[in-house]
Amino acid sequence: MQSIIGISVVIAVFLIILILIVRNIKIVPQAHAYVIERLGTYHATWQTGLHLKVPFVDRISKKVSLKEQVVDFPPQPVITRDNVTMQIDTVVYFEITDPKLYTYGVERPLSAIENLTATTLRNIIGDLELDNTLTSRDTINDKIRIILDEATDAWGIRVIRVELKNILPPREIQDAMEKQMKAERERRARILDAEGEKRSQILVAEGLKESAILKADAVKEQKIREAQGEAEAILTVQKANADALRMLNEAAPTDKIIQLKSLEAFAKAADGKATKIIIPSDIQGLAGNVTAIKELWKDEN
Repeated sequence: MQSIIGISVVIAVFLIILILIVRNIKIVPQAHAYVIERLGTYHATWQTGLHLKVPFVDRISKKVSLKEQVVDFPPQPVITRDNVTMQIDTVVYFEITDPKLYTYGVERPLSAIENLTATTLRNIIGDLELDNTLTSRDTINDKIRIILDEATDAWGIRVIRVELKNILPPREIQDAMEKQMKAERERRARILDAEGEKRSQILVAEGLKESAILKADAVKEQKIREAQGEAEAILTVQKANADALRMLNEAAPTDKIIQLKSLEAFAKAADGKATKIIIPSDIQGLAGNVTAIKELWKDEN
């Protein structure tokens, strides 16, 4: 009986030890770190992997994520150098580089970053006027990031970048800015319309110019063809006259025939529009001879 009780006690103790071991086996996931305390003081920082915690002695003080984190802080009222109150909300991107410093360096790190960001923002904006604040967003982002990174280095935090999410000036200034932007859009629209109209007029003028050039080329071509036709006609007539003279010369005409041809030429000239005709003396004699020949022909008939 006593042996059975002893075996049961041993088994119970073994099970208790096994449960304690299993419950104190810890696996740290990727991009995380565990801060371990032993008897209330910092002992170690566990990185990714399998770890065994001493029961009742070791305690996980903080589980830290090593990923890049984003914090969006609510709008903060700031006053510019020209006494304009604006609402600016910021977004801070940071990562934890030292889990031990992050755990023991500052109480509530995110709240500390928010307060530090608001203070830094007020100091920077206080040295700028409204126009510079609205146009120097990148410069303000860089200044805030540098100051935050230096201040949070003691907390095991590295500030990667800072972005001014929204800059909201007073309502009256917003209305004036909207009116200015509307006027600017209308001005650009008018410029685009004017450029389009100008381009359209240029295209129309170029079309008219090309049309006039084509018409002039057509008239020129027509006149050239007409002149060529007239020249060819004149050449044809001259060639015919030359051929006629050549054939006449080859036939060896007598003086009577030449005088008769001259009379025919004179008749053609008389049929024209000339108001005064000078008749050569030899043609007058030829005309008398022709009349005499005609009378003799009638008598013989």
